[in-house]
Amino acid sequence: MPLKTSEPRREKRGAVFCAALAVVAVFAWSTASHAQDEAKQKAGLSVWRSSGCSECHGAFANGEKERDEAPTGANLRQTRLDDATIAETIRCGRPSAGMPSFGADAYKERGCYGQPPGPAPDDLYPSALTLSAQQISDVVTYLRARIVGKRAVTPEECAWYYGEQASSSCDAPK
Repeated sequence: MPLKTSEPRREKRGAVFCAALAVVAVFAWSTASHAQDEAKQKAGLSVWRSSGCSECHGAFANGEKERDEAPTGANLRQTRLDDATIAETIRCGRPSAGMPSFGADAYKERGCYGQPPGPAPDDLYPSALTLSAQQISDVVTYLRARIVGKRAVTPEECAWYYGEQASSSCDAPK
């Protein structure tokens, strides 16, 4: 009879061990996933800063442009666009709206907004550079994680954006 009582204990220990192993595996996966996501957000921020996005949309994508001569960009904190539409807008621009096309394949190789490939519209604001599909994806990841749906800029967000220059740039975030 003692064998029968030890078998359930062994099964119980095995189940507890499996559950603990599953928790450790999920934690390890989520930590790695978070690190990858953080790296992709930082890559998107780097593209945002180096591509002139903040000139029109503002450093924090709130529509407070940094350069007076630039068109006024949308407040992306309030956008309701999904990721695919944000990516297409970055790739194709917005004719007649001041948003340049950043996609190397926009219009000529790959159509935009449901149209077949062809010449770019005449009323498309000029862009000084083009972005790869990966760079556009990184910007969308950054916007979704750090901008879209967020309200006022927090001191933490300002520090994340400015990094090492945060102490001199984040005294009174907008």
